Amino acid sequence: MSNSIHLESPLHHAQLEQLIGQSSTRGIVFHEKKLLGHLNLRGNCADAEFLAGVQAVLGLALPIRPCSSALSDDTQIMWLAPDEWLIIVASGTETDVEQKLRGALKGHFAVSDISGAQTLLELSGRHVVDLMKKSTGYDLHLENFPVGKVIGTTFAKAGAHILRVSEDKFQLIVRRSFSDYIWLWIQHGSQEYGLSIV
Repeated sequence: MSNSIHLESPLHHAQLEQLIGQSSTRGIVFHEKKLLGHLNLRGNCADAEFLAGVQAVLGLALPIRPCSSALSDDTQIMWLAPDEWLIIVASGTETDVEQKLRGALKGHFAVSDISGAQTLLELSGRHVVDLMKKSTGYDLHLENFPVGKVIGTTFAKAGAHILRVSEDKFQLIVRRSFSDYIWLWIQHGSQEYGLSIV
């Protein structure tokens, strides 16, 4: 008997792998960064021992400035609130990272594996800002939404956290239950620009 667990991304039914490379139009480029490890961390950012413990485990300083983020080769951290962060790690490493955080941190903190509850979608391309303007009321001007900033807002009327990766690339963190709706919205909103799956 096999003990392996079959994992499916929230958009497995869309069969995105079969759509890769079928369009040469690059107005909007869509990529589901599926099955990554998502950990929710709560703690006191004024506690130096808490900050040091997180950095010792992740090899990355916890971003404590509102709406900021941090990135290394294998870890991404997004500030969500003064005492809350989203940590994204490689698929299959989330349990190990969670246990290491629990071992390193003391006092009042909480860390939860929420990998199955949400997913990360990436949007880029020369018309990505046009699509984003259709989808959210947040001011996307670079002076207001610089690279590295993360915000909690709505995307197509659904709750989302949006990170600006570069001038023309965004990451959306959306609930699993909204992922199909968001995917349909992106398809519809991209019709005038062309949509490519990678």
